[in-house]
Amino acid sequence: MSIKFEDTRRLVVEAGQEMLESRLVVGTWGNISARVPNEELMAITPSGVDYETITPDQIVIMDFNGNIVDGELKPSIEYNLHGAIYRDREDVKAVMHTHSTFSTAFALARKPIPAAAEDLVQIVGGDVRISEYFLPGTPELGEAAIKALEGRNAAILANHGCLAVGPTLKEVLKIVGVVEKSAQATIYAMQLGGVVPLCQEDVDCMRDFYLNHYGQR
Repeated sequence: MSIKFEDTRRLVVEAGQEMLESRLVVGTWGNISARVPNEELMAITPSGVDYETITPDQIVIMDFNGNIVDGELKPSIEYNLHGAIYRDREDVKAVMHTHSTFSTAFALARKPIPAAAEDLVQIVGGDVRISEYFLPGTPELGEAAIKALEGRNAAILANHGCLAVGPTLKEVLKIVGVVEKSAQATIYAMQLGGVVPLCQEDVDCMRDFYLNHYGQR
């Protein structure tokens, strides 16, 4: 039997499985959503359901104001966060919040990841800013995330973890992976004596290259 917006729901399920396999989350923590094409709706993971067993029909369809449109389960507590991002950023088609180890270290220290690694600045747009802290699930957390994401595709949520946004779930998975690798490398570099950030001119140049020239076109 077919379900509403099955293709989008299935993509969210697959992204959740890959997120778990990549050790970007542990257990049922973290959350994922995708914008439903041609609709003011999002498909978001349910609260507390194992990524290994989740099925497309368990993905919740909501509008950006937090109203459930289709689905039987309770959505992720962070639906306010996801909805706020979709309302603010028309370019964003997918959102992922992870609790990976090294990104979470920066979240706990409430420190940004500097714009030092070339792949990081290419895919994120600069440094990974740290947001102001608010409790999970609150509208204030969404507002803080939007501020930290200005001009960026990733941010660190204070005392939470990594947040990434992008045009597809595949791209967002790539972003959280690069952010996690950069967080780890930054910690190692600090043990070697410090991090040398890239200048803004080089950051802008590499971001433009990634957006307009990178890969096969």
